[in-house]
Amino acid sequence: MESRRIVHIDMDAFYASVEQRDNPSLRGRPLAVGRGEARGVVAAASYEARPFGVRSAMPSLKAKRLCPDLVFVPARFDVYRAVSMQIHEIFARYTPLIQPLSLDEAYLDLTDYLGAYGSATLVAERIRADIRKETGLTASAGVSYNRFLAKLASDYRKPDGLFVITPRMGPDFVLNLSVDQFHGIGPATARKMNALGIKTGADLRKMDLLTLTRHFGKAASFYHGISRGIDDRPVVVNRERKSLGTEQTYLTDLRDEAAARNALGMIATKLWLQAQRKQITGRTVTLKVKYADFRQITRARSLPVSVESEASLAEIGQSLLTPLFPLMPGVRLLGLTLSALASPTLDERDNNSQMQLAFDQPETTLPENRQVFRSLSLF
Repeated sequence: MESRRIVHIDMDAFYASVEQRDNPSLRGRPLAVGRGEARGVVAAASYEARPFGVRSAMPSLKAKRLCPDLVFVPARFDVYRAVSMQIHEIFARYTPLIQPLSLDEAYLDLTDYLGAYGSATLVAERIRADIRKETGLTASAGVSYNRFLAKLASDYRKPDGLFVITPRMGPDFVLNLSVDQFHGIGPATARKMNALGIKTGADLRKMDLLTLTRHFGKAASFYHGISRGIDDRPVVVNRERKSLGTEQTYLTDLRDEAAARNALGMIATKLWLQAQRKQITGRTVTLKVKYADFRQITRARSLPVSVESEASLAEIGQSLLTPLFPLMPGVRLLGLTLSALASPTLDERDNNSQMQLAFDQPETTLPENRQVFRSLSLF
């Protein structure tokens, strides 16, 4: 395991940085991508906005209260996808083993693809330089011997930074980190761990595997490993898509049955168009409802065969919605999701389009600051 060379590349404030790149008047200003309306949500925040507490997924009105000078710009996902494809084409010059996590981040396995560089750190620095030169954007990189530590490392020197966690550093690097900083431990699990007295990596390491299994089931072995700097998950090039969904937040709460049914019908149409473009369908339909008081529920129905048409999808969605009437205290969001998908090996490089990557050979020119990275024992 220690011989692996894994790099995690994460673009810095990706959506916001693209907007500032394309509109110089936005540079240096606190910026949010999203709708600045009553029901808007921040999709991304620039680094200038973050000291005020503005974060992605935050309601727009709250963000505006925290930062009165915050500038909102509408999202341009077609542009972000195009830039993402540029970035992934850069990745493919250096390795074919790429596992995208989203439009703006990915794992790269360089173990057998160090080429003339001889060092994953040098390759990571070259990738960052290529991204800056060809897109005008900055990326942060983490280099380590497994995915978990590479992800931690990429956050360590953000923005526009690079950090290396060597095999010698790995086991102890996690000891003083709080468990809510661990990629793979979500907020609910972190709260459960805290209730058990597990607040840091050191606390987690003290727990034996049997005790962890009793509290966390199948995930226990993963938690047991990462507390020791161990993570043997491979970089997976083609991952199976688990679900496909769409949702809509409404400016005015839906209270009328006819309006709600019409809104859900439009969501079903949008979801079916996505499914047709990706040539997939599924056996399970899930309805998501978020009420005006932010209470959220889901209702699902599984079929013996996959949904065959838009009409069937809409009919199932409506049948799941019917028992919820009357819609008190009003509905602010509706969504539909297809799961138990019929296509078993859909590539998730990009949740909206399949990417065609050119597998070119890496260039042989070393970056100018190569001597700095030589000191890292060529890791």
